[in-house]
Amino acid sequence: QVQLVESGGGLVQPGGSLRLSCVASGISIRFSTMAWYRQAPGKQRDLVAQVTRGGSTGYADSVKGRVTISRDNAKNMVYLQMNSLKPEDTAVYYCNAALGAYWGQGTQVTVSS
Repeated sequence: QVQLVESGGGLVQPGGSLRLSCVASGISIRFSTMAWYRQAPGKQRDLVAQVTRGGSTGYADSVKGRVTISRDNAKNMVYLQMNSLKPEDTAVYYCNAALGAYWGQGTQVTVSS
């Protein structure tokens, strides 16, 4: 059984920071492509950031320069550090593994004054 569990979401003011965490079980993040997606109400689920098995990272244009994806292989976890948050960043954020094969339940991020 593969399980991804996100945490760290919440309410934050514009310009604030948040770090999302995803702990994986049943799969090694060291040998899997890991990604963060987000989905706002009424919109499609979009890729936010990705890190490959080789360690290469990629980011959506909308968040580039403000977010960083990282891994902790010893803890089998992946993180998304988000800075300078904007209201348009409000969404449910999902952890994804193995190029879309597995999904977490999501964690809500709300950016509002």
